[in-house]
Amino acid sequence: MTDEALEQQPGGAAADPAPDGAAPSVEPAEPASGPPAGGIEALQDELARCQDRLLRTAAEYDNYRKRTERERRELADRAVESLLLDLLGIVDDLDRALSAEAAGGAVEAYRQGIELIHRRMMELLARRGVTAIDAVGADFDPNLHQAVTTAPAGERRDGEVIEQFRRGYMMGDRLLRPAMVKVART
Repeated sequence: MTDEALEQQPGGAAADPAPDGAAPSVEPAEPASGPPAGGIEALQDELARCQDRLLRTAAEYDNYRKRTERERRELADRAVESLLLDLLGIVDDLDRALSAEAAGGAVEAYRQGIELIHRRMMELLARRGVTAIDAVGADFDPNLHQAVTTAPAGERRDGEVIEQFRRGYMMGDRLLRPAMVKVART
């Protein structure tokens, strides 16, 4: 482009040829006396829209958090309610056993009733995924057993559980309660 062509560009001002072959820059005919018309208002409108969107998003998130917390609580309450209803049937059996007359031959019937209640309770636990820990004869495991006392090993191997004072329970792979045991020591 010639110097004459540059001088005849729109706006009437000549542009300096750009070094390194870059596009020439064109200067405005009149210097800017401030921001473009409507520029500040447009930016303020955009800022207001962004703030509104931010507030709406924050409110939606807060509502989502509250709703999921409420649903989680309701689900836990229903699970507890279901378990308690199952336990109430067993409590009814215990009430009937306690109100029975304990005379003469009734002692054996009383024992059978208690065994039936125990069996129902163990079935309930099994339906809920709860299993008893078989401790006696097993090696002591601090993840499953709580050693209450020790005894000389004698014929037993060192670290073997030789007596169980309280049964332990697992729910799936999670320990509900450790078994309280006596452990053989050499």
